[in-house]
Amino acid sequence: VSCNFPLLKKEEPTSIFELANQTMTAMFAGLPTPTRVTTAESTNAVATIVQTSPTVMPPISTVTDHQRSAQKVVAKYLSKKPVLDGDWGDWKKSTIAYAADYVVYGQKAWKDDADCEGSFIVGWDENFLYLGVKVKDDAYVQNAGAELLYRGDSIELLIDTDLNGDFYENKLSEDDYQIGISAGRGGIQGPKEAYLWYPISKKGSLSQQIDITSTSTAGIYRLEVQIPWSVFQITPQRGKQMGFEFSVSDNDDTDENVQQTLVSNLPTHAFLDPTTWGVIVLE
Repeated sequence: VSCNFPLLKKEEPTSIFELANQTMTAMFAGLPTPTRVTTAESTNAVATIVQTSPTVMPPISTVTDHQRSAQKVVAKYLSKKPVLDGDWGDWKKSTIAYAADYVVYGQKAWKDDADCEGSFIVGWDENFLYLGVKVKDDAYVQNAGAELLYRGDSIELLIDTDLNGDFYENKLSEDDYQIGISAGRGGIQGPKEAYLWYPISKKGSLSQQIDITSTSTAGIYRLEVQIPWSVFQITPQRGKQMGFEFSVSDNDDTDENVQQTLVSNLPTHAFLDPTTWGVIVLE
């Protein structure tokens, strides 16, 4: 895990963390209720859903799923594989878009939605989980990598693959995954990276397993990500539910690798407690 060693970041006098080295995922403490960021773009985040009926569909999950009180995200089945070019336009209409605009860390460093705000779509098929991401960021800065990837502009996924099996467990287990993804080190055109922090037993680079493409325009960068189900060691089924949270890390300091802000699709961000995460449903 990225916080198992001392960090060099100077402690902010009014940090919402008890310790200066409590970073991206609040690994050692829960957080107070964060400030909600509302934008006109966020209120229009839901895309038009196009109903498609592929000839062959994966089997339906026979497990009776529990429900979380946090946000439910729907991952639509994609009969046609997305073109991974950094532009989600070819499959956005077949999915639902969700906003990540809750500031859950670094409120004082966050200026406005142009500084850091995200939105995302999710799809799936028998082989992959697909993620499309749009991030509003007025200064793309990513000079970190590997387990320090969160100290630069990046995204994070939390996924509990066995939601039913440990629904009431408020601590991480071997089926809880934390993955960080960078659109490019040194710039959008730089090397893409993916890193797994949890489970600790599987900790390490995922850059060779996860396909990442990215593009950028003024004040915005986009990602398309293809994650093999083998990363999670599960076989997908229609109706399957998993724990889920999506977050965006932001750093505007070109002289220091530091996580300044974290925005999430959930208003609370208690990384060590999977019972606080939302849910993703494969439909």
